[in-house]
Amino acid sequence: MKLVVGLGNPGTRYRGTRHNIGFEVLDELARRHGVVFTPSRGEADEARLRDVPGLPGGALLLKPLTFMNLSGRAVADAARYYRIDPADALVVADDVNLSLGRLRARARGSAGGHNGFASIIEQLGTEAFPRLRVGVGRGDPRRDLANHVLARFEPGERPAVEAMTTRAAEAAELFLTDGIAAVMNRFNAGGAEPDRDAGGGATTGD
Repeated sequence: MKLVVGLGNPGTRYRGTRHNIGFEVLDELARRHGVVFTPSRGEADEARLRDVPGLPGGALLLKPLTFMNLSGRAVADAARYYRIDPADALVVADDVNLSLGRLRARARGSAGGHNGFASIIEQLGTEAFPRLRVGVGRGDPRRDLANHVLARFEPGERPAVEAMTTRAAEAAELFLTDGIAAVMNRFNAGGAEPDRDAGGGATTGD
């Protein structure tokens, strides 16, 4: 079994915000495969994909409900319960250092300033898990970063967001069937890049 995690904050207050793009990507994955999220045994919502070619155990989609700063609790709990190796867990999250619409995949790396990744690294005890950073843009540099990522996308940005969400879901599907190297080759600008993170997402966790 493989795991795909989308990071975000629970509740209607945060729905549609830049920080919740990981949730949107997983919602798109669930829609494409005709599954629905239900409360898990831990602090998360989950859905099972059983129709993944070449993956007899299928895949688990996970949306932590612990708020961003504590995302690692739900991820580590699911990894232990389902006996999923960190190398088989893809984490999808926002990145303010990537322009809107751009994707960047890595096989491992640091938190890069993103509190969700930092929590997962702490709870798993390793940086060696794949991640897909989804560009949400930095916006006006004079604006507080926390306010920026906790704000909703502008109406004019929604077509780009929808296209990006679809591409990110396709990248996650490719991870399930072909692994992170294939995702890096297809979706990173300029092809595969070194297994490190040069920068990150938002530092806020609310």
